[in-house]
Amino acid sequence: MPSLLAGLLVFATSAAVLVLEILAGRILAPYVGDTLQTYTGIIGTVLAGIAVGTWLGGKLADRYEPRLLLGPTIVLGGILALLVLPIVALFGPALAGRDVAAIVFLSFVGFFAPAAVLSAVTPTVIKIQLASLDETGRVVGRLSALGTAGAIVGTFATGFVLIAAFPTRPIVLGIGAALVGGGAVAWWAFGARRVPVPALVAALAAATLGAVAPVPCELESAYYCAQLVADPERDSGRTLVLDALQHSYVDLDDPTHLEFAYTVVLDELLATESPDDADVLHLGGGGFTLPRHLAATRPDSTHVVVEVDPALVDLARDELGFDPDPEQVTVVVEDARLEVAERAGDAHAAVIGDAFGGLAVPWHLTTVEFLADVRAAMDPGGVYALNMIDHPPLDFARAHAATLAAVFDHVAVLAPAERLAGEVGGNYVLAAADRPLDFDGILDGARERDVAWEATVGEDLADWVGDAPVLTDDYAPVDQLLTVQPVRERVSPFD
Repeated sequence: MPSLLAGLLVFATSAAVLVLEILAGRILAPYVGDTLQTYTGIIGTVLAGIAVGTWLGGKLADRYEPRLLLGPTIVLGGILALLVLPIVALFGPALAGRDVAAIVFLSFVGFFAPAAVLSAVTPTVIKIQLASLDETGRVVGRLSALGTAGAIVGTFATGFVLIAAFPTRPIVLGIGAALVGGGAVAWWAFGARRVPVPALVAALAAATLGAVAPVPCELESAYYCAQLVADPERDSGRTLVLDALQHSYVDLDDPTHLEFAYTVVLDELLATESPDDADVLHLGGGGFTLPRHLAATRPDSTHVVVEVDPALVDLARDELGFDPDPEQVTVVVEDARLEVAERAGDAHAAVIGDAFGGLAVPWHLTTVEFLADVRAAMDPGGVYALNMIDHPPLDFARAHAATLAAVFDHVAVLAPAERLAGEVGGNYVLAAADRPLDFDGILDGARERDVAWEATVGEDLADWVGDAPVLTDDYAPVDQLLTVQPVRERVSPFD
């Protein structure tokens, strides 16, 4: 085989494996979340596939004529890539949840086989290229380096270009079709000099299944699989679902309407603890429910909303009626940590944290170092309040409260009494400031709006936190601390 062609085949198939690995996070997120555990399961599964495929590929290349194996191997890898979407769509809904077993199983059924088969190409090509033992090192080294280079290019191209430019489905179908086409050519050129009709029919069937497999989102961004769900009891109500979770509720006709209890509590906190003309920094936009509400109810207030996903900003403007006065509401597309660090000395009256990566607050928005930046961005009398989710035994909620207490003088956890008691889980609002806060006023206002929450402060909070760790940039195992109910058992995390 010409040296250039050999290198190209190894490069391309190695790149395809990494393209599928990067896409796996987006494909599995609607079912098992977008967390460290998800990527751990994916990476471990794909590495296992690479190891098994490389070993078996070399063994088969020694036993059979490698030139006859090459084309069928690439075609089979392409067919398996085309089957990724229908396989995940078949098993995903039944396994929805964030337990390790579900993550590893979905990763395995979706991505182990294509990774293994495509990884068998490299030892097959090496066997073809080895004309004598004198050049073993040079051939193996060159092709191994080209395989690694392909993996690097596949990783960068997918993460930086493809996911931002295209939905997942056409990328998967394109990769699969390219592999099947290239493998068919290799099959003809190095095999029986005939078109592998049965294999092409199988590939067409796999592509058809991939094209019609249900994808649980209307909009796929670089960060989320998003869909809008109409409220059957409120014609103008829309729920924004990101991956498997309900993140925001918006009334298209009434910007003052707040459906979720935690938004009512945050609204009462701002009404009680900040002036009417407050300058508020919002970390996380989602459906932009609270900034839209505050702009309507407190016309003298000003707001900066930091949202990392530009597609959500467009969705809110196009589908959720988010059309604020630019003099009152500014949207910044940026990672919240980076933006807050730039705002030291801005003297915001309040900072509201409502950013999620899956069910968890992103770990880098939970640490002492981040909270120090938040404190520096507020005026001395400012208040920081954030929305978070946890379930018994509440390890993440307690650790987050402990971390707030390491930075601010006054901290409280607000939630229904049964959540504070650790009997059930759901949303919690954590509030922090360097001055005492009027929690009686906040909670009385919430109760008048049919939201019966309580607050844990002072010594009671210290007992509630217990020996929970303080989270730092060096130690913030948020995904491991968070306890999650299976998605199939959860109607809404924002009850």
